[in-house]
Amino acid sequence: METQTRAPGPRRIVAAAVLTGVEGLIVAAFGIVSLVMLITGRPDGMTQAATLAVTVLALSALPLAAARGLWLRRRWSRGPAMIVQLIALPVAWQMAQNGGGLLAAAVALALAALTVLAALVNPKTAEALGIGQR
Repeated sequence: METQTRAPGPRRIVAAAVLTGVEGLIVAAFGIVSLVMLITGRPDGMTQAATLAVTVLALSALPLAAARGLWLRRRWSRGPAMIVQLIALPVAWQMAQNGGGLLAAAVALALAALTVLAALVNPKTAEALGIGQR
């Protein structure tokens, strides 16, 4: 019995999926670190710290789901992936304004967001995802 494996698709989709997944993992890691700090430390506001940690963990679900959808070439995944990138651009801008060590992270985030957006608006990506086909 032969099993069929679906190829991940064009390199644009693979790159978009990987970058979006990495963004999601970074957000999830921040949420986990926030939770650990909440448990091990003494935050000024317990409720505020718990809300931040849970919110950040919940927010990591969108890029992770979008990345998985792109990897599996699901039509629905392009919209959420684009939303994540459009949110990432002002975050990168704000990080750049703070300068210092955040500048490198801001540049990396902005480049990743622009790369994913460019990949997702490409007509070949839309075709591979089945967008615009009847």
